[in-house]
Amino acid sequence: MGAGDELRRGREAYESRAWTDAHGSLSRADAQRALAPDDLELLATTAYLLGRDDEQVAALERAHQAHLDAGDALRAVRCAFWLSIGLMLRGKVGQATGWLGRGQRELDRRPGDSVERGYLLVPVMVQQAVAGDFDAAHATAVAAARIGERFADADLVALAVHHQGGVLIRQGRVEEGLGLLDEAMVAVKTGGLSPIVTGLVYCSVIDGCQQVYELRRAQEWTAALSRWCEEQPDMVAFTGRCLVHRAEIMQLQGAWPDALQEARRAGERCAQATNPGAAAQAAYRRGEVHRLRGEPAEAEAAYREASRHGGEPQPGLALLRLAQGNERAAAATLRRVVAQTGEPLARAGLLPAYVEVMLAVGDAAEARAACDEFEALARRNPSEMLGAMVAYARGAVTLADGKPAAALPGLRRAAQAWHALEAPYEAARARALIGLACRALGDEDGAALELDAARAAFAELGAAPDLARLDALMGAPADEAHGLTPRELQVLRLVAAGETNKSIAAELVLSERTVDRHVSNIFAKLRLSSRTAATAYAYEHGLV
Repeated sequence: MGAGDELRRGREAYESRAWTDAHGSLSRADAQRALAPDDLELLATTAYLLGRDDEQVAALERAHQAHLDAGDALRAVRCAFWLSIGLMLRGKVGQATGWLGRGQRELDRRPGDSVERGYLLVPVMVQQAVAGDFDAAHATAVAAARIGERFADADLVALAVHHQGGVLIRQGRVEEGLGLLDEAMVAVKTGGLSPIVTGLVYCSVIDGCQQVYELRRAQEWTAALSRWCEEQPDMVAFTGRCLVHRAEIMQLQGAWPDALQEARRAGERCAQATNPGAAAQAAYRRGEVHRLRGEPAEAEAAYREASRHGGEPQPGLALLRLAQGNERAAAATLRRVVAQTGEPLARAGLLPAYVEVMLAVGDAAEARAACDEFEALARRNPSEMLGAMVAYARGAVTLADGKPAAALPGLRRAAQAWHALEAPYEAARARALIGLACRALGDEDGAALELDAARAAFAELGAAPDLARLDALMGAPADEAHGLTPRELQVLRLVAAGETNKSIAAELVLSERTVDRHVSNIFAKLRLSSRTAATAYAYEHGLV
């Protein structure tokens, strides 16, 4: 096929968002006859969306030079901008700054106004925000948005407005910031933005919603991002971060096997797209699900992977240490991390775990102080999710102080809020504390109702550690010293006989998911991490 035919096919595939076909045809056309600058930009975009970052840089560098050779300095500046943004996102700050400087010099040679002046403000406002100069970043974003509006450039307006919203959120002006994020998403939903800008705004807006615990907004925009990604099945860019967001929401909604699968897929996509930040988030999410399911070896491996990608695997790793009985290590780690974290909303992600660990080590005063800080932070940044988190933390502290009657109203508010947010694990934890408060007040019927409801939720979720703790509190029937229920002992014997979960389910007339939960509970109660170890335990203790 000739270069002209390949070029036509490549352009058509680009318009239909068939990125692999577009990249292939444009590459073949370029091999036969060097592409024109505009088509080199199309090739660069397809390379970026397919996760071929080096190819994107090479194509943009060629397009930049070709525009200069053709005397179109402004289009060359636009290429310099995208080179700067792409390199910045990959952590190559020196090269990104170099391209930004080159674009600025080329622009300075041309008198008069142009939309490119607004584009070159975008990396500046990002750098200002990273440096913590939020006033300057906000002013720069406003200036960029005005230029975009003046030239009717939807991409620039969306980039500037969503950055402006993010800066306002970090300044504590949450409602104003969320309003601007919503405005940026309206532009995305109308479909008038270029593919890369669409993906950047989607991911950034969802990040902003999650930072301020706006769960419902995050769910809405994550669902929209998922649909957009599914319409382009060969796209690699943005899909990793999309899957991370999906995994986090699935975990909160109690779909833990699905969350684990999405987090694994996210890690694979992030590796393809050379995105270590998102890869760290994906690994951390896997660690969280494994921890909640009582799989300590798998959780620790995932947390360590997150650390290798440059992430801080906290507070998950500290909570894992707490579950393993190493309260001292958990407390030391969280004291260090909290002391090093200054941004209020980042501290909000640590304080619930900090309260839990301080109560576990008997430092009630420190737990109360952390809870006070958390309440003040939530008042400045009100959200339904933060309110539920604070109510639970205050209830736990008050209960630990020996004031069960005072603890109950906040714990009930927490349980109701988590139920409304469709977060079954968090709701069950609140109900478990309500049960303990009722028991402390002598209300055994009320305690039994709450503890039974919490136990049923933990069993349904497969929350093995929580289930084991609750069984111990409730005095659930167990067989001898190992602490296994009769059904768990039955499952253990079949595991020791070499049966798979599927075959055990068929033999006992259970669902495979129920057998999965029983196996997780067995591992948690016996402090084991594999079927081999469970088999050895069964033989060593004469259970088979």
